[in-house]
Amino acid sequence: MGVTLDGKLVVAISSRALFDFEEENQVFEQTDDTAYMRLQLERLETPAKPGVAFSMVRKLLAFNTATPRSPIACGSLPPEGAHFASGRPGGETCTEQHVEVVILSRNDPVSGLRVMKSAAHYALPIIRCSFTRGEAPWRYLKPLRANLFLSTHLSDVRAALAAGVPAAQVYPQSAHASDAHPYEVRIAFDGDAVLFSDEAERVFQTQGLNAFQQHELDKVSLPLPDGPFKPLLVALHRLQLAASPQMRIRTALVTARSAPAHERAIRTLMNWNIAVDEAMFLGGLDKGEFLREFEPDFFFDDQTGHIESAARHVPSGHVASGVRNGDS
Repeated sequence: MGVTLDGKLVVAISSRALFDFEEENQVFEQTDDTAYMRLQLERLETPAKPGVAFSMVRKLLAFNTATPRSPIACGSLPPEGAHFASGRPGGETCTEQHVEVVILSRNDPVSGLRVMKSAAHYALPIIRCSFTRGEAPWRYLKPLRANLFLSTHLSDVRAALAAGVPAAQVYPQSAHASDAHPYEVRIAFDGDAVLFSDEAERVFQTQGLNAFQQHELDKVSLPLPDGPFKPLLVALHRLQLAASPQMRIRTALVTARSAPAHERAIRTLMNWNIAVDEAMFLGGLDKGEFLREFEPDFFFDDQTGHIESAARHVPSGHVASGVRNGDS
């Protein structure tokens, strides 16, 4: 049987999202790729500093450890839609590879050497990579069966989302994650146009708050259509089921919704058989300070204003989808 990534949580990530290459990128922006390549080669043996998404990647890879053997075969995740288990199966242990991180970068292959050497320096078990020297790398997401794509290039993120892959533009200036939760991957999501479709958001944009609230009351028992990041939430849910005793996942819904529109969002998650650990219905309050207290390893939102607020406190990424981002 050939090698396959089926059944794994696959994260594809650009070099600038994983490592701090902002100084080198300035050389690229101010000169050309030749000077950039020369600088990267000169620094080949100098590990890059961790970037915005480094904490999330390192923690996710920590799920690939010796875990108690369960009825599920090693190397596989539980079937989609299964419920969280309250305990851990006992018995024999085996090494289960639940997470695959792949470098998907516009770097040239020579500059890519520094990327991979930096990963090795931090003991990140990343073995797969693609370097395209300026060409759009998003087209390799489908063969990878990627559950998430993180990049600093907005055009690549938009193309990935159009192809049905959860994707976000990483803000390199974002604050880095807290080190207060070393054994917990914390991820926060906006609701409309991220976990859910932008159906309700379109009502708000065209008819105002009162019409939005009434729309959600009228459809309270009807689940919201899937948003672009539902597949990632499902994959994280499955990973949690297969988690080792040493690592867990904690998720949060952080939304501008407020009562009574909160009920439809909760009922939608119930319909999906997925529970988030925290839900914040902020009614338009600034999200940044709440996220600072939650301390996520990453936060996803479709509105640049929310991302700019959040980025002052936590790692953040822009989900360029929905009516707020010009989708018709």
